[in-house]
Amino acid sequence: MTADNGCEPELSDSLRTFGAVLKALREEAGLTQEQFAPRVRYSVAYVAKIEQGKRFPPGGLLERSEAVLGTAAAKVLKAAARSLTRKAGLASWFRQWAGIEEEAVSLYTYECRAIPGLLQPEPYIRAIFERRLPPLAEDQVEQQITARLERQRLIADRPNTVFSFIVEQALLERHMGGPEVTRHLFDHLLEQGKRRNVELQVMPLRQYDHAGINGLIYLAETPRHEWVGYSEGQQSSVLITAPADVSAMLQRYSRLRSQALGQEATMSLLTQMRGAL
Repeated sequence: MTADNGCEPELSDSLRTFGAVLKALREEAGLTQEQFAPRVRYSVAYVAKIEQGKRFPPGGLLERSEAVLGTAAAKVLKAAARSLTRKAGLASWFRQWAGIEEEAVSLYTYECRAIPGLLQPEPYIRAIFERRLPPLAEDQVEQQITARLERQRLIADRPNTVFSFIVEQALLERHMGGPEVTRHLFDHLLEQGKRRNVELQVMPLRQYDHAGINGLIYLAETPRHEWVGYSEGQQSSVLITAPADVSAMLQRYSRLRSQALGQEATMSLLTQMRGAL
């Protein structure tokens, strides 16, 4: 059963905690809601709902609060938001996999639907959720964006984890969100591809031998060096732990890596496509 604000009970508690922290820091700075709200560029009513735990704090609030409340207070606020965003914006059926991601020593991803979530720049994320059906409210869009950006911290926070991504070229040709969003996407992919712990490969549009016909593949190697698979559909997901099934996914992923463009060729293609926009 959900709470009045449409959140799960655990998330509702986290929202109320964040709201209480924000209120305490605002009052400590000697500011009323009427004084604070315009300085962070939100309405008084919206700030009031955040403090009451009825709205998810947008990313812009955290960024703008530092100039208003000071660096020390902003650090406290961001710490309060960190535990919140690890839960918020993630579908309940996805959270088990998200927890596995946080501890994995290797993460393999093959995507044929959209750019993998860990590689999506903010404009691309926004384009996805603004087009979501049924439509999302503005604060729900901000909640999804903030949660996904928080999840992406894994790549920087875990430099010893190997991240391998295989992406269909068709996803790059789609220009999801328009030319400007696509420019951001190419710039972001080129930047992420420079990381030592990231391997990015593009699967060419024309590939006569293709091991990915069964759909997306997510694989994680645990700290105990055991492999776990993951698959999802429209509104559901399944964690794959049976050794034979995980082995089949590993075999398919290995073949996909040999069929896709190598890292150097991928970066060259991305640069070429970026220049053609």
